[in-house]
Amino acid sequence: MWLLIWQAVGTMIGKDILLVTPAVAFLRLIQLSVTAEFWASIFFSLTRIGLGFSAGVVVGVLFAYFSFYHQRVREFLEPMMQTIRSVPVASFIILALIWFSSKNLSVLISFLMVLPIMYQNTLAGMESADPLLKEMASVFEVPASRYLRYIYVAQLMPFVRAGVSVSLGLSWKAGVAAEVIGVPSRSIGEHLQHAKIYLDTPSLFAWTIVIVGLSVLFEKSVLALMDFLAEKARVMR
Repeated sequence: MWLLIWQAVGTMIGKDILLVTPAVAFLRLIQLSVTAEFWASIFFSLTRIGLGFSAGVVVGVLFAYFSFYHQRVREFLEPMMQTIRSVPVASFIILALIWFSSKNLSVLISFLMVLPIMYQNTLAGMESADPLLKEMASVFEVPASRYLRYIYVAQLMPFVRAGVSVSLGLSWKAGVAAEVIGVPSRSIGEHLQHAKIYLDTPSLFAWTIVIVGLSVLFEKSVLALMDFLAEKARVMR
């Protein structure tokens, strides 16, 4: 239905420089997809945004773990997390361009966007653990491996999964925005910037379709992997 609406509006406007139709956008996407540069740009952006996302998840979970068990650590980290949540993405990108090369800018920006979300969600999940289950595990001397798997992981996983789901989309938005401003060579952001400069609206829509597709595929793959690992951990004895 939305494709039909898009097609109708594009046809009514009749000017590709303002709004292309889906047919024109997908035709341009096909033309781009047969070039080596197209796939090199996807690989460049995917690896760097994926690296930033992964680092944000790992560091966020570790920070939450130490904050949960050490109040001083939590008090120390809270101002930093609040600052990262409040500062606009554009400010981080411009500051990072002063300190770092544009090549790995999307790694840093994706990391910064994911870190506070994973920290807050993981901390909330650890705080939600049922104290009665903890007491039961202590009374019956449940082994540490089973205690971690069946009590902490079971109650923590929904919070972590929700954090990952939100972070995935945000990391792609922020990562590509960083590339558009930093314009690293052979990146998706570089192609978006060139499309803007040359008023190449079909290429702009084609690359936007690529970004949406990669974001959805990335999210589905990561969440499916998490669900698979959670199920394996649940059935293991």
